[in-house]
Amino acid sequence: MTTLTREEIVRGLAENRRSPNGAVRNAHAEALAGAAETSGDRALFREALDNLINAYLYSSESSRMLVPFARLLQEYDKDPGAFSHWDAHSLFWQFKWVATAISDSPGIPLESATGWLDEMERRYRIAGYSERPVREAELWLADAIGEDERAERAFRRWLAAERDDMSDCRACELNGQGQYAVLHGNDAEALELWKPVLDGDLTCAEEPHRLLATSLLPLLRLGRADEARSHHLRGYRMARGNESLLPSVGKHIEFCALTGNESRGLEILADHAAHVAPLANLDDRLDFHGSILVLLRRLLELGHGRTPAVPYEGTPRTVDELYEVLYAGCVDIAGQFDARNGTTRVSDRFLVQVGREPLLAALPLGVRSAALPQAAPATVPTATSPGSEPALTGAAFTDLVERARRARDLGHPGTDALWAEVAVRLDTQPEVDPLVRADLADQQALAAGRRGDEVAPELLSAVRDDYRALGLAERVALAELRLAGVAAQSGAAPAEVRALLRVALRSAEALDPAEPLRARRIALAELSAIRMESYLRSVETPDGDDHHDHHGVLAAELTDFVAEHEGTAADLVAEAEEMLGRVALAQGDPDRAVPLLAASAARAVLAGRPWQAVDALVLRAGVLMTLERPEEAEAAARSALEHAAEVTDAETQGVVRLTLADILLQRGDAAAESAEHALAGAHWFDQAGLTADGGAHARLLLARAYAGDGRSAEAAEVLQSALADLLEHGDQQAVSVREFLGDLLRRLNEPRPAAEQYLLAAEVTKDWEDPRPQAGLAHSAADTLNDAGLAVEAAAAYERALELHRLTGEVPVAEVRILRSLAWLELREEVTGATVAGARKRMEEAAQVLETALAADPGSSGLRSELAQSWHQLAQVLDRHVNANGQSHEDDDEDEDDTAGEQLAEAGVEQVAPLSPPEVDGLRLEEIELWDRAARVYTELGPDHLRDRFQCLNNAAWTEQERGHADAGCARVSALIDEARALPEDDVPDWLLPAAERLLAQLNDRD
Repeated sequence: MTTLTREEIVRGLAENRRSPNGAVRNAHAEALAGAAETSGDRALFREALDNLINAYLYSSESSRMLVPFARLLQEYDKDPGAFSHWDAHSLFWQFKWVATAISDSPGIPLESATGWLDEMERRYRIAGYSERPVREAELWLADAIGEDERAERAFRRWLAAERDDMSDCRACELNGQGQYAVLHGNDAEALELWKPVLDGDLTCAEEPHRLLATSLLPLLRLGRADEARSHHLRGYRMARGNESLLPSVGKHIEFCALTGNESRGLEILADHAAHVAPLANLDDRLDFHGSILVLLRRLLELGHGRTPAVPYEGTPRTVDELYEVLYAGCVDIAGQFDARNGTTRVSDRFLVQVGREPLLAALPLGVRSAALPQAAPATVPTATSPGSEPALTGAAFTDLVERARRARDLGHPGTDALWAEVAVRLDTQPEVDPLVRADLADQQALAAGRRGDEVAPELLSAVRDDYRALGLAERVALAELRLAGVAAQSGAAPAEVRALLRVALRSAEALDPAEPLRARRIALAELSAIRMESYLRSVETPDGDDHHDHHGVLAAELTDFVAEHEGTAADLVAEAEEMLGRVALAQGDPDRAVPLLAASAARAVLAGRPWQAVDALVLRAGVLMTLERPEEAEAAARSALEHAAEVTDAETQGVVRLTLADILLQRGDAAAESAEHALAGAHWFDQAGLTADGGAHARLLLARAYAGDGRSAEAAEVLQSALADLLEHGDQQAVSVREFLGDLLRRLNEPRPAAEQYLLAAEVTKDWEDPRPQAGLAHSAADTLNDAGLAVEAAAAYERALELHRLTGEVPVAEVRILRSLAWLELREEVTGATVAGARKRMEEAAQVLETALAADPGSSGLRSELAQSWHQLAQVLDRHVNANGQSHEDDDEDEDDTAGEQLAEAGVEQVAPLSPPEVDGLRLEEIELWDRAARVYTELGPDHLRDRFQCLNNAAWTEQERGHADAGCARVSALIDEARALPEDDVPDWLLPAAERLLAQLNDRD
């Protein structure tokens, strides 16, 4: 075994503290502790033990902290004086972790657990700490062993004890208090306690991460599903991949299982497949695996037992196999706790958890999830199994058939479902009217025609013959018309389609004049002929130049149809008016289309067919938005949503909601409502099998609505889930989506992944003729890389953005800001004469760019403000130079300088001569002149730049003070105070005079 030097151990400990939590970090921490003990350096050994305890804490091996803590406690007992105040505080703080770990470790006898708790109480009392943490630890031990009266006493004493610097943070305490309320069935009380944490007012390293997960089921039980959805999206993003938060991850999986989101639950499980293993921390294992079992049980109930789940101990497992192995493991762990605690409480709670029933049948989450595979055949009779339904009485069956016929005649969206029920019930009837069988065959033939089945013509011909045999000429005429429609749909020759249309029209016209439906059948045949003839003309002249003539002919035919049938078939006239509106749009006349679409919708509603108005209203809403009439557009979209109540087509439902969501988002003050409709739209598109198309666009809109409502984490989670789909919709959208995602991630303080999105978007634009998009993206990437502390990468991105902006020659402000950023990057590592010279060059270059731009546009306030800012920042660069290299020359002892120089030389660091007093004074004079110059510009720009002006004056005054010219600095401030007092009171900001007077007092005090 290689022996590490002290320096290597110290360096290793520093690296270990920055490493990701988990088994690798723990193993390294163990090795460092062993090396430190071998070194004989007791202080180093104590530091290594402390590091090991912390490593274990934030992993799934937290129970292993007991041994290093006991060793560290021995070190304290041997020599308390060797522990600094902070070291001793840390040791006593860790007592709380250990108390929890002991309670959560069934292998530790109850007597030992109680003994550790007593020891904690004794040491806290001697050290003068409050009993508050002791009572909290006692509460959870008493609860686990079923001593409820003792737990209640401990809870009351916990709340009564005063807080001190050994108390948990308020966020963690509220977590525990709320969990205790939940155990007693008080969900509402728990959520009220948790509110400051859930709202972000109280936070810590693992809050609100844990509470966002813990709050999910209480919210659902109280019917607050929208909040639960939000907490899931925010909370899972925080907990994902964090080993110490596996129980929280499990709660998100359980939430999915109980809200109809089993597919999402499986995806989360797959994200954490590596942790579906025998975890060292048995309590965490019971929590995590118990939540997974809720999902697996639900999948088994839905017939997905043979669906692949995740491997366990290296072996692939299906849902049923994983359920068996995890269930057996959890039962064993619960049994160990029961044996240790002398109660079945742990087992009882586990069984209640695994047996939970869904709290909601379906809660749309907004995120994209792959659909579950086809379930195994059900072992119980299904609704479509012959004889599986109880027989209806003859009267009830007759009523069902009549309802189906009324729906058919109205064109009601629920028609198919009613006839499907008729089909299921048909064989339960002792005798069935031949007309019922014919009507059912008619409905099935119509469905085949809509699907484009090859057998549709044959089925329709058989239906026609059946109706003819029954003497129902009006149904025969309708079947003839449907045969023509199927022929056109299948691409039959125009002559054949026209012949079939003539047959259908003759059949309608041949109906007995006394037939109530004769006029309707004729109108329907005429409208169908108009529609199909337009299609046939386009087929016959696919490359002609007379499409405008086609539109004109079609418009004339439809206009004549409306005039002829306005009083006989309102729904068909409504359909014709909608077609007229579409023709007007095709002719480039949206103003003419708007009233036509409105008339169509109104007529459909008056005809008792509100669902027929939906398409016209949605189209009208979109046209009104293009005409910049948003209020009318919103009204049309809301009306469409209202009339869509009975529409069963999932795609139509999705389109209606997406339209309204888009309009509301563009309104600017309705992001929350927009999000509601976009969420529902995504759900409907998923139901229609259009997840990658309409569903992706709905999720993009949902993300934008969330972002507009200040819900960035939810927006990012939704957008990332749909990213792959959205990238398939063209380069323009790919760039827009990646930039949007980058903005969200940057807002969430995730600079590295944000920069990645900007760079990927920039890569797409690199071959575009216009370099501006790439320049803007490169600039955003550079800013974000800079935020992440990646100076080299940021500088390269800034240089590329600068090059691209200069190609356009149109964005001097962007160019200037890049130059200033590059200037500050020069000083990130060290402040020397060389780096300051480089920064100065960049700042002066920025000023030159602005001066050139101002020569062409001298009145631009924006350019003048940027120029003042460039002078201001150049002064700050010079000030940094003075502070880093000038002050030391005046104060350093010569011997100390020699020693420091020798150390730097040994380290291979180039020494830089400090600035001389004349150099320092020269730089300070230049700073003052730059700040004065900037302040003059800010003065000319007016009140909006008063804070910038005050900052320049403040800096100049203090610099005069440092030069020994305090009077000059005070004079500047006094002049500003006199100027402010001479102005009308309403023209002076509230902050100005107090700030200036405070500055003047500080300058005089220093003088």
